[in-house]
Amino acid sequence: MTPQEKRIEVINACIAHQQQIADVAKQEMDSAQQQSNDYGANVDRYDSYRTKMMRNRDMYARQLATAQAGIRVLQDLLRLPPFATADHGACVVTDRQAFLLSIGAGKFTVAGRIFFAISAQTPIYLALKGHRVGDSFVINGQTQTIHEIF
Repeated sequence: MTPQEKRIEVINACIAHQQQIADVAKQEMDSAQQQSNDYGANVDRYDSYRTKMMRNRDMYARQLATAQAGIRVLQDLLRLPPFATADHGACVVTDRQAFLLSIGAGKFTVAGRIFFAISAQTPIYLALKGHRVGDSFVINGQTQTIHEIF
């Protein structure tokens, strides 16, 4: 498998991970709206139960919007060429961990390997940025060596 194909596989796995998050947020948002509707007519403007359901709905709506925005960013990364240095959109494999330098999406698995999707605001991203294969960097007192960038 070429480096570009590996990178596309990792990004697609992250997109699938984000889509799962979006699907759950949508289901929960719809459920909160339905519970509010089933509660009946609004009898009191200070109805705490209805207010709680609407807050839940709004919270899940924000989560859904964030997940959908992340998916759009990841889809844009699919069009980028292969990378020689650690930069936004690259996959970086060190002797300890594997990263997708993109959005803060957390941990996901690709072909049995755990990847962490990290955003540009994280200290590890800043430590990785600009490095090449064979370079070492220190984060949290631990030295890591870059084995692969694609």
